[in-house]
Amino acid sequence: MSEKSGSDSLLGQTALSEDARKRVEELIEEEEGAHNRYGGILAVMLTLAAVAMSLFHLYAAVEIVPAFMLRPIHVAFALALVFLMFPSAKRFRHRLMWWDVICALMTVGIAGYILYWGDLLGDRATLPTTFDQVVGVALILLILEGNRRSSTWILPFVVSLFLAYALFGEYLPSPWTHKGYEISRLTGALYMTLEGIFGVAVDVSSTLIILFTIFGAFLQYSGAGKFFIDFSFSAMGGKPTSAGRAVVMASFLLGGPSGSGVATTVTIGSVAYPLLAKSGYGKEAAGGLLAAGGLGAIISPPVLGAAAFLIAEFLRISYLDVILMATIPTILFYLAIFIMVEIDARKFGMKTVVLEKQNTAAVLAKRYWYHFVSLIAIVVFMMLGYSPILSVFWATVTTAVLSFFRSDTAIVPYDWFRGRMQWVKGFWESGFIKSLEGGSVGVLTVAMTCASAGIIVGVVTLTGLGLKFSAIVLDYADSGGQSLVNLWVMLGAERTPALLHDMKLLLTALYTSLIVWIVGLAVPVTASYIICAVIAAPALIKLGVPDFAAHMFIFYYAVLSEVSPPTALSPFAAAAITGGGPYRTTLQCWKYTAPAFLIPFMFVLDASGTGLLLGGSFKNLAQANWWSIAEITVTAVIGIAALAGGLQGWLLRKTNLLERWMLIVAGIMLVYPRALFDYIGIVLFIAVIVMQKLHKGMRGAAAG
Repeated sequence: MSEKSGSDSLLGQTALSEDARKRVEELIEEEEGAHNRYGGILAVMLTLAAVAMSLFHLYAAVEIVPAFMLRPIHVAFALALVFLMFPSAKRFRHRLMWWDVICALMTVGIAGYILYWGDLLGDRATLPTTFDQVVGVALILLILEGNRRSSTWILPFVVSLFLAYALFGEYLPSPWTHKGYEISRLTGALYMTLEGIFGVAVDVSSTLIILFTIFGAFLQYSGAGKFFIDFSFSAMGGKPTSAGRAVVMASFLLGGPSGSGVATTVTIGSVAYPLLAKSGYGKEAAGGLLAAGGLGAIISPPVLGAAAFLIAEFLRISYLDVILMATIPTILFYLAIFIMVEIDARKFGMKTVVLEKQNTAAVLAKRYWYHFVSLIAIVVFMMLGYSPILSVFWATVTTAVLSFFRSDTAIVPYDWFRGRMQWVKGFWESGFIKSLEGGSVGVLTVAMTCASAGIIVGVVTLTGLGLKFSAIVLDYADSGGQSLVNLWVMLGAERTPALLHDMKLLLTALYTSLIVWIVGLAVPVTASYIICAVIAAPALIKLGVPDFAAHMFIFYYAVLSEVSPPTALSPFAAAAITGGGPYRTTLQCWKYTAPAFLIPFMFVLDASGTGLLLGGSFKNLAQANWWSIAEITVTAVIGIAALAGGLQGWLLRKTNLLERWMLIVAGIMLVYPRALFDYIGIVLFIAVIVMQKLHKGMRGAAAG
């Protein structure tokens, strides 16, 4: 790996103190792994390997490469680079050890073995040879070690627990017991077919995810990221909310194509924090706002997070449908933060800060308009009928070509074409090579996560754990639902099957959100979504929730892992920039995002709530009830406003205790998609506004 990695170049553009820079680097490495920094011929060779990986996957986007070849090659590329780039321990950092080389060669050898046998390997998956088993065990161990190096030991530990469950299930108590599987059956299921390790997760990683990371790298090195930030800060100004609004807008523009919460937080935070401080934001409040804006990158079209590609694959739908489903929730997410920013300005008496800018937004848009084309190119190509894979490929080509519109954004310097610089050196140091290198490096951690998650999915499928887990959740929901029904009957409600179903569904949604959140405390978003999609989604679907709504519900709560200790990387990175306390910053981030994260309950608690997902696909859009969609969206907006006011303790003015609880109850009522609750919520919300207006009028009369 070259001396200057992607994270280095990112931080090189910022004005952080040395201590803050080191802390941010540590947090980025916690998510992306601690890269080795090499020089000389070794750096050249690793860069060539990373470039070759990107070029291979770009080739596979336009030419047919069979899945039984593409997926093992993808895993081999990723694993080999991980062993060469990530040290086995801190004391070996920046040194290539002999065991690193052996592990990389073993990975290549295993991939060669799989490719040599091809389809024949799958034919003997139920009766593998002894050597097949040895290769399978070696591959599993290499993946676990690669995952440990590229992230942390937590996910490999979780995978080991699932493997132990598969091997020793016969010794467990009911209802978890199963017959247990021998090494031969386990290895056959996990790597000798296109299931398990080479299943859905690696399929998505080897196609969509790596292509999107390459696309993101081309955007970065063509100057699109800098333009989005400059444009946002130039467009906002002249009000106490200018700095906060600029953060939200920049987070949306930069986060949408990046899909990374930490990268978005760091990039914007290093520029925006001084302005937030001048406006009157405290260290923790500023960090919370920056982290909340960065978090939106994982749920914002067109890229979203890596887990979003898996939704399309699990549901067998177009990725364009996933983008469609994410549209209204994304708007609601950023609307919630905007409302919080507006309340902050009034609550804390924010100062008007003139945002320093060299050019107006209009001038920037006129000069760099083509970056907006890059932003929407993926969606345009998909709407023209291209597959998601071809869409991102041509969007990448479009970004590369458009970068030449101006000399300061060209991914290959103009002087290189004019012969004013050394051809080999100039091309080697160009944004084109850095983009290809960055695309491969950026996918390594996700690829390891997907391979490890594939092991979990294979175990769940083999042992039937998903069905067992769903049955347990439904049993708990049934008993709890009976208790809630009895309570409603005591309050005068009529006992009906529909009431029992509603109570069971409510509890199942609550249990599922807690399960996803708890799993997310230990593993990244992608792994959290995969695990819960196979063990928790079936419970919701059995209660009549559409499959797309159940998966989007799980996806949104998996994203909470980004703001939940001990894996709250975005708030911790923001705290390193602002100098605030990490955990207090995390609590502030929760404050900014809480209103939006209650919205997913609307997806699953009633059929009308799926209107927020626009019916789940473009096919259903033609038959959509637009009045119902508008109604549920407006209800969600009012609910967000009520929750924001309740959590902040401020609406038109500071709320008293009664008004604050009225707003919170109103917000929760409006989140539950039923007409009666909507009416109650709206009445409470209006009542608080009237009370605050009357109080203001009385105070004005008294002052007069």
